[in-house]
Amino acid sequence: MWIESVLLLLLIIYLFYRWATANNDFFLKRGLPHKKPKILFGNMWDMVLRRKSIIDVTLDLYNGHDGPVYGVFESRQPILLIRDPDLIKQITVKDFDHFINHRNIFSDENGKSNLFGSSLTAMRDNRWKDMRSTLSPVFTGSKMRQMFQLMNKVAIGAIDYLKQQQKQGSSDGLEIDVKNFVTRYTNDVIASTAFGLEINSFINTNNEFYMMGKKVTTATFLGNIKFMLLIYMTKLAKILNIDFFDKKSTDYFMRLVLDAMKYRQENNIIRPDMINMLMEAKGMLSSDKPKPYNREWSDFDIVGQCFVFFVAGFDASASLTCFMAHEIMENTEVQNKLLKEIQETDNNLNGEPITYEVIQGMRYMDCVISETLRKWTPAAFVDRVCNQDTTYELSNGTKLEIKKDDVIWIPIAGLHRDPNYYKNPEHFDPERFNEENKNNLKPFTYLPFGMGPRNCIASRFALLETKVLIYYLLRDFQFAAAEKSCIPLELGKLGFQVLPKNGFWLKFVARN
Repeated sequence: MWIESVLLLLLIIYLFYRWATANNDFFLKRGLPHKKPKILFGNMWDMVLRRKSIIDVTLDLYNGHDGPVYGVFESRQPILLIRDPDLIKQITVKDFDHFINHRNIFSDENGKSNLFGSSLTAMRDNRWKDMRSTLSPVFTGSKMRQMFQLMNKVAIGAIDYLKQQQKQGSSDGLEIDVKNFVTRYTNDVIASTAFGLEINSFINTNNEFYMMGKKVTTATFLGNIKFMLLIYMTKLAKILNIDFFDKKSTDYFMRLVLDAMKYRQENNIIRPDMINMLMEAKGMLSSDKPKPYNREWSDFDIVGQCFVFFVAGFDASASLTCFMAHEIMENTEVQNKLLKEIQETDNNLNGEPITYEVIQGMRYMDCVISETLRKWTPAAFVDRVCNQDTTYELSNGTKLEIKKDDVIWIPIAGLHRDPNYYKNPEHFDPERFNEENKNNLKPFTYLPFGMGPRNCIASRFALLETKVLIYYLLRDFQFAAAEKSCIPLELGKLGFQVLPKNGFWLKFVARN
């Protein structure tokens, strides 16, 4: 009996090995340079073991070869890492219809099972096109002007809170966890601009909206297990109906959005926000605008858009603000120059409140935020899936065949830190993006919000809420190093989470 058991075990090990290494010769057959994979984990071993962050792993893969294309593995999945900016332009713009989709990891084709899978980020083909055209009007310049007033109100409340804390603390300055402070700000901005809720997370520190935001954006052991299953065993995860976000959190957002829609419909409430636009798309409000498509959206489709906007806005936008604040603190010349622009702007207002047009006209503010996005890009990479065989002529004179169902990566972090495009890339230099220099940047080497028709739809929103808060923070406080500040900034080894190893700690010293 024991012989049969041993033979069965050996057979299982053999079959597992054959399955785990089935694609290892993918690039050998194509004649492409590639990085040798480790069994099952491909080239993601350092991230799985939490030895490196996703940005550092992407940089390692990008720098592993200097040609236009490099083969890498994410688990068993072969990935074509595209390093050539001209080829990136071809794929994401000129041939966009051949590369319209992301990978089908979270996607819910029927809009009936999970919120993230029903969001614009995960939607595919015509469902994505129809939802994109539905949401685009939310982020136009005119809508941004209306949202700006709500953002401004939240930012002023956040600064008032900081001033109160300063008075109660040391006269030497207030040392705080900036991520905690900024996520409360982004939480309240999203609550107001997208959900029509007035929340003050600085006073009501444990309000349900904020606590749910923390819950869905904080990495946990169980969450990491779920994510690895979704990445490495996608089919099994879908058979088991595994959702990355827990049911309690998603049920909360379902109730919140659907109840808000019902209340607005019953009371004829119109607001210039995302929920209003989605109500029109669902036919809950009369609209003179003709629909460019004939589609019925499910409740999951509708709530999914609000959910992903909340998740991205809560954490990703907060991280941008934190990285920007840290770089301002660490670079005195940058702080002084930006402060000068802010003070000149404030003086020119003659006591009037700042406006959308004024803050958009602050040129050096734009330079500082652009350089922050270059050095600390929100997405280390983006992926695309090819939907028909395509052949490209490469810059080195060879041909590249990309076949249907091939997956490509565009390594944004690698491009942003490439010394061929950015001299001394580790140095924080906003002047790269001034009027004189920005036109010298090679196209498709600066991609903080993606590229082509599938770029981030809410990029203008994220930039605006960051600028507003930084404007008031630097106007009223000097940014100084705290005892726990990580100088120079070194990323923690947290896999997909991009944070300094000690967190974001700064000291704010009140002016005057």
